[in-house]
Amino acid sequence: MTDKRRNKNKNENNSVQYTYTKEKEIKVNSHDNHSKGSERYLDVIFTYEDGKSWEGYIPIEDRRAGINLSDSLEINKYLEKAYDFCNPEQTNIYIKEQEEFWLNSKAPTTKPLFEKLLNFRWNCVCCVLPGNPNPARRYGDLKDKGYRIPVNTSKKCETCQKNTTHIILVPLPRHIGFRYELWNLKLREIIFSLLDTYDVYEGKKGNKDNLLPDHKFPEIRWDSNTTRESLEHITDEEIKNDFQLLSNQRNQQKREVCRFCYQTGKRGTPFGVKFYYQGDESWPDNIPKIGKEAEKGCQGSGWYDLETWRKKLNQKLNDSQEQLNKE
Repeated sequence: MTDKRRNKNKNENNSVQYTYTKEKEIKVNSHDNHSKGSERYLDVIFTYEDGKSWEGYIPIEDRRAGINLSDSLEINKYLEKAYDFCNPEQTNIYIKEQEEFWLNSKAPTTKPLFEKLLNFRWNCVCCVLPGNPNPARRYGDLKDKGYRIPVNTSKKCETCQKNTTHIILVPLPRHIGFRYELWNLKLREIIFSLLDTYDVYEGKKGNKDNLLPDHKFPEIRWDSNTTRESLEHITDEEIKNDFQLLSNQRNQQKREVCRFCYQTGKRGTPFGVKFYYQGDESWPDNIPKIGKEAEKGCQGSGWYDLETWRKKLNQKLNDSQEQLNKE
């Protein structure tokens, strides 16, 4: 973008004022992160010729939507497009398109939540979903449907006067980046049978009522080319290669470890044991962060494949003991 089209000035608060053309005025106040969702946003104000404006977060890293922008020119082009979509004069068109999408929906909780977000302003989750035990799951459902819903984890609510989590619907086109792989009860039984109800964390056979199938390759690193279209024809070999059995508690623990690795590049250590049968604690520089190729960066880390990690570690200990005995 040339200097003729854009003037860039910093104000006293270090915000950046972008003025593209006489009809496009974009102010970027700051950056924000949602660490749980591994998302990054720009806090913006879009001002239009008629004096109307839109204020909110524009996602520049959103795994579900396949967005990960860092180059300033790419971000500028993206903001220009977002500016047009967020124009209050265009929201009626957006609402009509979404009404058609939800026409035959049977989502008794998710659809009403979506309708409350059509004000395109920040909404307190406690006030929008009063009494709901899991509001994060509800707006997660909307994200899975392709909606861009940034999160501000500490914003004062004008209604309840508390600092709460707020969400905002950005009127950008829906984008389905990828879907999670889901299995039915029949396939679940097949997985348990093939894996012999073996709890890989405990290293012994467990109670299948306390276990669940875990994708070795963490979903936080998936993209649209990672998810299988269907698990209907998955082979026994694929199940053995791709899944392991964990308790729900350990599955949640692994999820947090993998999120930390995704955000920091530091691979996890089961039981605090810093052993890697391939690579070391740092994510390899030559391996992409997301996508099917990223699975190579997980290999060697204990949480990726606990049983292989245990066997490799025991083998190393046995070799060391044999060496000591020879000496």
